[in-house]
Amino acid sequence: MVNRFKQTIKKEILYYLLILLILALVMHSDLLNDPVARLQTMDEKGNYTHPFLYAFVIYATILIFRKIIDFVVGMFEKKNN
Repeated sequence: MVNRFKQTIKKEILYYLLILLILALVMHSDLLNDPVARLQTMDEKGNYTHPFLYAFVIYATILIFRKIIDFVVGMFEKKNN
């Protein structure tokens, strides 16, 4: 039970970090060309939290859809058994 929980947490953290990375690269394409300049700009403006918040909103939205789909699929599987 505990191992299953740990695996689930690791998988969800991986999903979150993947969403964070994809959003960062899509929203800030200069991150690939000059990451130091992007980090300096973030330091000057003091906006460290917005990437994490945006990624969390997208992650939560996707999680809700995943759980709804799991619920619907589970209902159909119970009907068939």
